[in-house]
Amino acid sequence: MRMSATVAPAEPEEPNVEEAAVPIEKQENGRYPTILDINQIKEILPHRYPFLLVDKIIEYEPGKTAVGLKNVTVNDQFFNGHFPQRPIMPGVLQVEALAQVGGIVLLSPEVGGSKENFFFAGVDNVRWRKPVVPGDTLLLRVTLTKLQKRFGIAKLDAKAYVNGEVVCEGELMLMIGK
Repeated sequence: MRMSATVAPAEPEEPNVEEAAVPIEKQENGRYPTILDINQIKEILPHRYPFLLVDKIIEYEPGKTAVGLKNVTVNDQFFNGHFPQRPIMPGVLQVEALAQVGGIVLLSPEVGGSKENFFFAGVDNVRWRKPVVPGDTLLLRVTLTKLQKRFGIAKLDAKAYVNGEVVCEGELMLMIGK
């Protein structure tokens, strides 16, 4: 008895419309595209280790919004003193990471940015909801809400997520300057 079989080519997968409609910070697949890698980020931001707190950009609308990732590891230097027995990422560094993503939005040519630095001009309504610990992936969403080009001042809405839950949020005011 002879048997034969033919294998039909696999149908191309349709994009998951439901997943595409879900904001990236709520998606659970953990596979994020790389829009800007660490080398491209270093071309934009003046920060360097140990204070470069963005590993990659996964969503980017120049001059409008960006979503970055920070892989939080026990090797991050701040864990040596905060706190060795129960390491928690300092809240102010979560805000700094958000500001660095904001810097990527502001320093884009679409906003008139350049290789200049940016500085904090203020933070408002900052809240921390949950601790960020080694092993977490911090997803950082920052959206430009107001820009006063004449004064080099920008307001940004900022939220940090871990596993789809807000861990830190606030309003940032950044100044572009020399």
